[in-house]
Amino acid sequence: MEPLTMVLLAGGLFGGLGAASWAGLKAWQGWLELKRFELTHASPDRTLPPAGNRIELADLRERVRKLEAIAAGIDL
Repeated sequence: MEPLTMVLLAGGLFGGLGAASWAGLKAWQGWLELKRFELTHASPDRTLPPAGNRIELADLRERVRKLEAIAAGIDL
């Protein structure tokens, strides 16, 4: 192979690799920006507490109701 051909081939290869790397970096930055947006902007689901907390809260309310009934002398 001629030296000029090898230089052109290597330059094209490095150029293509650079372009692919640049495109991948832009895609990665876009994905990170999307995740930042999702974390900072409240969605309708974020107004409710997690399901585990709701279940625990319901359990505590039931226990308080039973204790109030015992204190009032009502048999359950």
